[in-house]
Amino acid sequence: MHPSTRLVVWFLMLVLIQNLEGSLLAAALLVLPLCGGPALRRCWQLTWGARWLFLSLFVILAWGGAGDPAWNGAMAPSLEGLADALTHIGRLLLVLMAVTVLRARMPLADLLSGAHRLLEPLRRCGLDADRGLVRLLLVLRYMETMPRARDWRLLLEVPEQAAGEMFELADRPLGRRDYLAITVVVVSILALFYLRQG
Repeated sequence: MHPSTRLVVWFLMLVLIQNLEGSLLAAALLVLPLCGGPALRRCWQLTWGARWLFLSLFVILAWGGAGDPAWNGAMAPSLEGLADALTHIGRLLLVLMAVTVLRARMPLADLLSGAHRLLEPLRRCGLDADRGLVRLLLVLRYMETMPRARDWRLLLEVPEQAAGEMFELADRPLGRRDYLAITVVVVSILALFYLRQG
């Protein structure tokens, strides 16, 4: 499958995740252990790094939502707010796992090749796809080499002069299987939206 197709399917899965709720969201969270131990450990690291975001999200949604109080008391969150907070936290966990699985299963060369193919049409709008690709690479490098919070002094050190790097992108056109995979995912998402509306 073409790297661009994998990125498009991955992006559509993110759209699908943002529309999961209730039993479907719970079922998706229960499937997470099937992603494997390394992916779960990496996802846990990302989750721990975003722990304050999770806590803030929970407090704002649980105590900021209108509805019936969860218990009798002045500081009780609303039941609707709790449900909303847990839904958004569950979706965020799934997104972090999706990012983890993408990075684990897609080599950097494929990721850059797929992103280049997807950004290429933006040249007609005056945007430089190559520059966007270099920025994506810098962000990925920064994420991988970022020191832990307790090692913040490393950020003050003068970085070593890095030698110039060269990347060769192997580009090929999308095949029938690629278009079929994208169509199946789009139809599935549209069917889910239709079922939710009905």
